[in-house]
Amino acid sequence: GPCKMMAPILKQVKDQLQDQVTILKIDVDKNPEIAGKLQIRGVPTLMLFKSGKTLWRQSGVVQASDLVTVINQYK
Repeated sequence: GPCKMMAPILKQVKDQLQDQVTILKIDVDKNPEIAGKLQIRGVPTLMLFKSGKTLWRQSGVVQASDLVTVINQYK
């Protein structure tokens, strides 16, 4: 499904940005309390945090180039 499609995309982003980014994957079925706290309704939901603040969020598959652009906007 869409979550599995994100795996190689996230790897590509990590390979490109290296230590500029930390990528965490959370299984909402195994962690419903986190999903509730973050108000995640659909999967995949991608979120960008910096210093504990949510800067960006998007549901659905996002291409690597678009993710890199978003991350670079918030450096």
